[in-house]
Amino acid sequence: MVEEKKENSVSPASEGIENISEAAIEAEKIAKFKKEGKFGAPRRPGFPSRGTGFRPVGGEITPEYESKLLDLARVVRVTAGGKKLRFRAVVVLGNKKGKVGLGIGKGLDVAQAVEKANRAAKKNLIEVATEQGTIPYPVRAKYGAARILLKPQRKGRGLVAGGTVRVICTLAGIKDISAKILGRTSNKLSNGQATINALKKLKLKVKVKVKEKETNAATSTSASS
Repeated sequence: MVEEKKENSVSPASEGIENISEAAIEAEKIAKFKKEGKFGAPRRPGFPSRGTGFRPVGGEITPEYESKLLDLARVVRVTAGGKKLRFRAVVVLGNKKGKVGLGIGKGLDVAQAVEKANRAAKKNLIEVATEQGTIPYPVRAKYGAARILLKPQRKGRGLVAGGTVRVICTLAGIKDISAKILGRTSNKLSNGQATINALKKLKLKVKVKVKEKETNAATSTSASS
């Protein structure tokens, strides 16, 4: 039987938020493979170096996107052969123009976990509906034990949110919003997923009205026929 549990959490900063230095991660990879004697001659950017077995982080994320490390934890997998330690990284990726994504990655070291999380976040990008720097209407969402409430704010109010919600809204390009965590959990991954679920529910009022008109027109046509 395979069981995986969280051993302890490694907070990257006081609020659990930190810019990911791709250069530092790449330097750590190179030093590791040089030490193990697996590092060969480097190839052009975006392609794996000889013996590494994976591509550099810089080749995965375009310059327009910015990533933040939301949470970093050490997890343990208990197997018949003993305990296997790995790292789990949670990364938020966004372009501050309406696109944001959340990704989770696990690896034998921090660099590998962050790289996998970056790839997952890029695959999970969603488009957020905004109006004049805020959301069109209040919305609630949940994920596990996490409960999130997002409310629009007037221009110039700023981000009235903290921790996980603030990071996601910033990378999504939202400038004015009020958010409240209603759940009792402080798990950053759960709160992050709940925030993403809330942003997925948002739709522009114009599009909603057009869709309602089309539905009413189709209903009246079918009734008359």
